[in-house]
Amino acid sequence: MAVSIRLSRGGAKKRPYYKIVVTDARNTRDGKFIERIGSYNPMLPKDSPERIKLDAERARHWISVGAQPSDRVARFLDQAGVRERAARLNPSKGEPGEKAKERAEERATRQAELDAAAAEAASAGGGGEDDATPASDAPNQGDSTDQPAEGAPDAAPADGAEKAE
Repeated sequence: MAVSIRLSRGGAKKRPYYKIVVTDARNTRDGKFIERIGSYNPMLPKDSPERIKLDAERARHWISVGAQPSDRVARFLDQAGVRERAARLNPSKGEPGEKAKERAEERATRQAELDAAAAEAASAGGGGEDDATPASDAPNQGDSTDQPAEGAPDAAPADGAEKAE
């Protein structure tokens, strides 16, 4: 029989509470268990002594007879000094995938082309001021609220007024 030390979830919705249990690996997560050896309350602050309660002696016993702890329980056992846990290292985890690399490469080439075109246009233009009038120097057209725009009726009828025919 494969025995594991793992967490069994309890508590209400969005208010988790876990029991650290020794169970047959084939049982369901919250199913029957052989022995309860501790508890874990993730809602408490990390420095609280009530966050993780663990019977270290029973954990040592179960590990000595072949029980395999889950990843999370292995962390707890390492903190308690029961069992040494090797640190995991996955340097390629944060690396983007193939398609993301392709998209980044395409974006970089597109940006380089745009930069080259802008540099060429700037050098070909020679800084001539006759090409276009800047928007700040352009005459103000149609922004005045004192007079209606061209082609607009002089006065708009009121909501309840009859239309002139």
